Amino acid sequence: MLKVELINHDNYYGLVDVVRLFYGPCVENREEGYITCEYAPDLIIQSIAKENSDLPSNRQVKRDLFATLTTLTNTSFPWGCLTGIRPTIVAREEGYDYKSLMEKYFVREDKAKLACDTGKLEYDIARQASSKLNIYTGVPFCPGRCEYCSFVAEDSTKHLDRLSDYADAIIKEMKLLSPAIKEAPGTVYMGGGTPTVFDDKDFARVMEAMADALSIDKETEFTVEAGRPDTITESKLDSMRAAGVNRICINPQTMRDETLMKLNRRHSSEDVIRVFKLARSMGFDVINMDLIAGLKYETADDFLDTINKVIALNPENITIHTLYKKRRAKMTRDDVMVADSRGDIDGAVKTVYEMLYDNGYIPYYMYRQKDTELGLENTGFCKEGTHNIYNVAMMSEECSVLSVGAGGMSKRAFGDGRYERCSCIKDVSLYMNKVEEMAKKKIEFFS
Repeated sequence: MLKVELINHDNYYGLVDVVRLFYGPCVENREEGYITCEYAPDLIIQSIAKENSDLPSNRQVKRDLFATLTTLTNTSFPWGCLTGIRPTIVAREEGYDYKSLMEKYFVREDKAKLACDTGKLEYDIARQASSKLNIYTGVPFCPGRCEYCSFVAEDSTKHLDRLSDYADAIIKEMKLLSPAIKEAPGTVYMGGGTPTVFDDKDFARVMEAMADALSIDKETEFTVEAGRPDTITESKLDSMRAAGVNRICINPQTMRDETLMKLNRRHSSEDVIRVFKLARSMGFDVINMDLIAGLKYETADDFLDTINKVIALNPENITIHTLYKKRRAKMTRDDVMVADSRGDIDGAVKTVYEMLYDNGYIPYYMYRQKDTELGLENTGFCKEGTHNIYNVAMMSEECSVLSVGAGGMSKRAFGDGRYERCSCIKDVSLYMNKVEEMAKKKIEFFS
């Protein structure tokens, strides 16, 4: 068992992230000042905060531990000792100097350049998004639970009777919030779950209410994460167009039918193509498609085949996610992290990024999550001028977000790096019974 003793500092969080990267979950003993990991070899390491370091002590001890474990295991990672969610922030701190990221934090050259390229555009978008309110409407229902997913989502095949009532509840909340929305929001994003899980009639009611109650105008970036092709109908696309939706997501995750079936996604790759072409014919000229690298049932070559098929459709946005272990997902940590049989996923992601650059896509936002193979990232790419502002606003500490619906998290930014959060009840039934209370709470939070 590995034991890391903390000397002259208490940066447990950062050191746990580093050990977790190499070996797996850790246990903190804050009373006695050490961290243990039962999945690692028997070893004692002292982590000492140094004076006159070129880094703040919390980063210095992470870097030293990372260097030690790299030497002991003869293993390194693409992002070096950067374990945080947003490496673009560090890139900005370093003046977008990729060589500085490489030297200070052991970041691999391609990732250092990616962080700098992404960070520049991401920062400009965040400044644009900070001038107006951003609104999120959440629909925590799906037509089935994908094997890799742990989002707050009800399996609507078992709770179809709740969907119409939930539509009533979010419409009611929007109307209650409406008087407090003084001007047209900069962005409105409808996510989930799967927002298009409603039947055509209820979906049309929700779309109409959003357009009216949320003061959406022609300048508002209005996105619906349609997501699952098996829930998208011509009627729903009509409702979106009537409400002023100007961006949609059609998310295959993979274009391999065998994988889709095993993941419990009830659509085929042909369904993706059919719905994409339908949306195009109806005037949707900004479409995002999400893909996942490193899926349990696929090889690196399968992922490359998927990206070729998606690039051929020529969507404006393509978001590349790397499979990670979500807390309540059916997939185990080993399913995600032990991926030798899948080939070189890291190399495949690198190749995919090069293909996207070659086809006119540029990275505009990025974030990372724990328990991802090799600590890889999620990156949104776009054709020039088609970036999704909300995606950046949601992550930025400079942007305010009002969240509507069960389980949402509102955020109020104060413009100087400070922000506060306001949560909403996650339980759908409880939320529907306390809509007035939740709306009042949010109005007071933003007042």
